[in-house]
Amino acid sequence: MIVVTDSAKDQAQKLMKEDGKDGLFIRVGVEGGGCSGLMYQLIFDNVESESDKAFENNGLTIVVDKKSYLYLIGTTLDFSGGLNGKGFVFKNPNADRTCGCGESFSI
Repeated sequence: MIVVTDSAKDQAQKLMKEDGKDGLFIRVGVEGGGCSGLMYQLIFDNVESESDKAFENNGLTIVVDKKSYLYLIGTTLDFSGGLNGKGFVFKNPNADRTCGCGESFSI
């Protein structure tokens, strides 16, 4: 399961509303690439496949493909609006190493 903080929930709902995408879910995933070998993905989506894992946390529906779920178990999705940049942040307890920008990791 992925835990969604209040700030991530608020920002996701705000972005979905601004983009006219109310009612969609958040799809998170992992793909090869980035400085550390694996990169996080986050999009708003409305198509779910049979192999996806879906769950609700903090009022948001999160959908993860089966392969990515293994890398993301226990992850917290947060939103940072600080001086070092603005965006969604993955706090992944499974990551052995992350890059400086926080967008890629390795296990």
